[in-house]
Amino acid sequence: MHGMSSPVAILGSRTPSQSDVLTPEALQFVADLTRAFRGRIDALLARRRERSARFLAGERPDFLEETAELRNDDWSVAAIPDDIQDRRVEITGPVDRKMIINALNSGANVFMADFEDATSPTFANLVEGQKNLADAARGSIGYVDPTSGKSYTLGERTAVLFVRPRGLHLPERHVLVDGEPVPGSLFDFGLYFFHNARALVERGKRPYFYLPKLESHLEARLWNDVFLRAQAELDLPPGTIRATVLVETLPAAFEMDEILYELREHSAGLNCGRWDYIFSFIKKLGADPAFILPDRGLITMDRPFLKAYTDLVVKTCHRRGAHAMGGMAAQIPIKGDEERSRAALDKVRADKLREVHAGHDGTWVAHPGLVPIARAMFDAHMDGPNQLHVKREDVDVHAGDLLRVPDGPRTEAGLRHNIKVGILYIEAWLRGVGCVPLYDLMEDAATAEICRAQVWQWQHHGVSVEGAPLDPKRLVRTIEETMEELAKERGAEAFAHGRFDEARELFTTLATSDELEEFLTLPAYERLLALSSTSAGDTKKAPEAAA
Repeated sequence: MHGMSSPVAILGSRTPSQSDVLTPEALQFVADLTRAFRGRIDALLARRRERSARFLAGERPDFLEETAELRNDDWSVAAIPDDIQDRRVEITGPVDRKMIINALNSGANVFMADFEDATSPTFANLVEGQKNLADAARGSIGYVDPTSGKSYTLGERTAVLFVRPRGLHLPERHVLVDGEPVPGSLFDFGLYFFHNARALVERGKRPYFYLPKLESHLEARLWNDVFLRAQAELDLPPGTIRATVLVETLPAAFEMDEILYELREHSAGLNCGRWDYIFSFIKKLGADPAFILPDRGLITMDRPFLKAYTDLVVKTCHRRGAHAMGGMAAQIPIKGDEERSRAALDKVRADKLREVHAGHDGTWVAHPGLVPIARAMFDAHMDGPNQLHVKREDVDVHAGDLLRVPDGPRTEAGLRHNIKVGILYIEAWLRGVGCVPLYDLMEDAATAEICRAQVWQWQHHGVSVEGAPLDPKRLVRTIEETMEELAKERGAEAFAHGRFDEARELFTTLATSDELEEFLTLPAYERLLALSSTSAGDTKKAPEAAA
């Protein structure tokens, strides 16, 4: 399209649906987006690194002076489409075929299919996930369990489908354009949009997205330009796409108005991605001993710095006519233990009651069993399809409110739990599984990020954990002891056939490094590629996709 003649190269073992998904036309569409935006993505990632370096040097996040006029002006995002006026319960999960069907049938208003934190980016997972979503977008998806023979089909009423592509920082090394990896975000977005946008529109629906890990309004501007170009390529009008942005980084909390403004024609509101938000808080400020957090289990949403963040999301969104979505309930029903199950579900009820009273328009759950519980809380306390009328003019959030560090102890039990969850999740991810039930919660990459970042922070500063400093020697010893506990919990066979040694090695490296690694999924991805059958000898060319 732009005079480039180098073909797209596909690396990796062939997957069953590859010919359906990676068609020459689809690859050309992805290549066009890549050539148009890869340079801007690289520049924005460099800008992130520069900003992080300034935080490391002592600068603190603040609201932008240059956009104060925009924040003070009256403007609104585009009107909310009819089919997502009511989003009171949203369920999220990976792009596995059976899980997609169960989520769409769950009774939730929205299902967010997740290529990002809930999917390990093996080539097969990504390509088969695209095929599964293409079938879901057409209402034709079905599945027969090869073990049980049970058949899964879509019910009469299904959730509205949203798709979350990977963040801007993640590459897709299985596909090269002009010799360089495609940005994972453009690969996931481009393939889904190319194959399904028109089919959705013809069925009276739209292509809906969730955008993860944004750190600035300039990144929102990039996505808006991607949307404009993609729509023009398929002769769809601007505004066909709608996207909800996850406010899950500390810098983004200071640019909510600006992010909504950049995406105003394509906006479907903001969401409180709270687990990644806590991780980002540690990542951006954790090198300063003044910002050391207590045990992860004590960092609850009623803590002032998190309450300020979620209240500001509601106030900002409702002022602009946009949805303000609440956060995740990761609990899963506990079979065979009524008391523990009741306690877990009571936590869900309390969390959802807090959200609906705060003015949120809906909330997230990770398991179909939680849909009725979340729905009951919103049904009882939310009149109408949403709460856009709740303006929260009582909210007055300043920079210091978003940076207030919660108090609380740092315990041996908290340390060991972080190590266990972190290693168990990384082990599953290296096996190609991105959504994992651990200790009665459904965990994804965001939890593992908090775990390893908090362990790094405590070790980096040598904080006192129950009366003794956590130095590297003590940490390594604790990791080894924790591995012995995990071996007993999981059994010798699981350890023999798993990736536990690689997971422990990676977790230890991340937790004891001089500087905090930006994302664990970046070094983990290199190991995932090394563990796969991908090699240069598997390269297949797609000359038809040359642009």
